[in-house]
Amino acid sequence: MGNLKNEIAVITGGAGAIGSSFAKALLNAGAKVVILDRGISKPVEESAAAIEAETDKKNVAFGYKCDVTDEKCMSEVFKTISKDIGVPTILVNAAGGNRGKAPFVDVDVDIFDEIVKLNLLGGLVVPTKHMARLWIEKGVKGSIINISSMASYIPLSGVWAYGASKAGVLNLTKGLAKEFAPNGIRVNGIAPGFFVGNQNRDLLYENYDKGILTARGQQIIDRTPYGRFGALEELNGTLLFLVDSALSGFVTGVTIPVDGGYLIDNI
Repeated sequence: MGNLKNEIAVITGGAGAIGSSFAKALLNAGAKVVILDRGISKPVEESAAAIEAETDKKNVAFGYKCDVTDEKCMSEVFKTISKDIGVPTILVNAAGGNRGKAPFVDVDVDIFDEIVKLNLLGGLVVPTKHMARLWIEKGVKGSIINISSMASYIPLSGVWAYGASKAGVLNLTKGLAKEFAPNGIRVNGIAPGFFVGNQNRDLLYENYDKGILTARGQQIIDRTPYGRFGALEELNGTLLFLVDSALSGFVTGVTIPVDGGYLIDNI
């Protein structure tokens, strides 16, 4: 693994924890990387520059501001990237997230709709639609990586919209793999187990610095045979395998769990 020097990868949600880790791995493997993000916390160009600096690379990481749920923005940004840098060959759909936790009878329908739009429409449908259209027009045999979740397989209590949308990601990964196969476009996925990030830290830890878990955090550890949360870098090998056609050129429609055994836990 590690020979992606002719590849141009676009990562949605590229300024986030998983997206940034993926960007560094792809840069280190020789690819050029474009991160797409809304740039809420800081300009996306700064995020790209920081990622580039951490990998000691120059002029190979780029940032473009775009809302992944906005079809017009996605269509235009892919055209701009193709003109500025070259036609992308890899799309990593890493945008997504969740808001809160509640019993189903207390679900806020507006928030439910917002989360589904973020994880399923923005997290897969809109970027994939416009990238695949570009690839088909230009005859590019690209690779798409979608990010699902443990909740794609087993519902997690209280995060109903997140689970439903991530189950949709798993389903569409299979369906789109079949549709795009005649065009030489591969569609695969990664299902991360439990990795600590800014969005879920308070859900998993009462005191992160002291390593004191919440009740939910402890339940997860108890259900994970490896007995710990994952490190972001442990996702990168799966990513590099799936995007490298020399290694996985006959692989499409699969989603690989990277979960420390969470999905095979038993009693």
